[in-house]
Amino acid sequence: MVAEALPEAPVVLGLQPAALIDNVAPVDWSLLDQIPGDRGGSIPVQKDELEQILKELNTHITAAPLKKMAGGSVANTVRGLSVGFGVATGIIGAYGDDEQGQLFVRNMGFSGVSISRLRKKRGSTGQCVCLVDDSGNRTMRPCLSSAVKIQADELSKEDFTGSKWLVLRYAVFNLEVIKAAIGFAKQEGLSVSLDLASFEMVRNYRSELRQLLESGNIDLCFANEDEAAELLRGEQEAGPEAALEFLSRHCSWAVVTLGSKGCIAKHDKEVVQVPAIGETVATDATGAGDLFASGFLYGLIKGLPLEECCKMGSCSGGSVIRALGGEVTPENWQWMHKQLQLKDLPVPDFRN
Repeated sequence: MVAEALPEAPVVLGLQPAALIDNVAPVDWSLLDQIPGDRGGSIPVQKDELEQILKELNTHITAAPLKKMAGGSVANTVRGLSVGFGVATGIIGAYGDDEQGQLFVRNMGFSGVSISRLRKKRGSTGQCVCLVDDSGNRTMRPCLSSAVKIQADELSKEDFTGSKWLVLRYAVFNLEVIKAAIGFAKQEGLSVSLDLASFEMVRNYRSELRQLLESGNIDLCFANEDEAAELLRGEQEAGPEAALEFLSRHCSWAVVTLGSKGCIAKHDKEVVQVPAIGETVATDATGAGDLFASGFLYGLIKGLPLEECCKMGSCSGGSVIRALGGEVTPENWQWMHKQLQLKDLPVPDFRN
């Protein structure tokens, strides 16, 4: 009897401890004013608050209905790599035994992401409300407090065997499982990519983040301008360049994205600055950083030079902001491929 060959390990594995469904809605200022907390930020809410916001939205939205999709930074990045770049990806995490959990698994599976490392648990799946104003800025209200999630002791070395990259998002409440995943990843020879998540997370848990960076286990780090500013808040030099310098002391590749101004990146002694590609006005900035990471990682996997990795990132980041939500539409993947051709960058075989 011939033993069945194990399916090939994904090249890129994402750790998203809690599956998440994004509820994306275009809103006007009057509704945003009724919602507590800063505009443009990401502030966790309780289940009753989430339900209240969803209720408000249902009475409020007339023009465009609520879009529901698998969400979360890591899910956006691995889905983008799979659909837009044809890279084999997988996701590690847990989902609840509810409608949202089913939607998450269906959406990721349909996108070609390996879902064999997702565990189903009794309880509810995380949800996030993403409110997008008419200038494309997003206000996030995630509800993860009651969501099921994967724990550090549920990970195993086998989850990581044969993969090349582990993609993570910084979150202090997931620090234990993040550290466990990094431990296994390093044993198995994977490189580790970390996204700094949000300026609130960096502001409130900066010392834990710095410890994680100083561990020397993070090979690639992505920060946006706001996160970069928080990282060095109170220091004499606190601009994006100083943050890039700080990150590059601890990570082999460091990238600071600058929204419509493009990005700066450093690897070894090389520093590059690359302009943004595409629309200067975003329809919805949700997922721009996550999809930038998809393109940049694709460049690294293909062995492209630093500047080309940044251009790949700018093209894929530019593709997601052309429509609502953190999932790129087939038309916008085609737009991205056209941009890559115009810039003499490698055009991947993709699934659309």
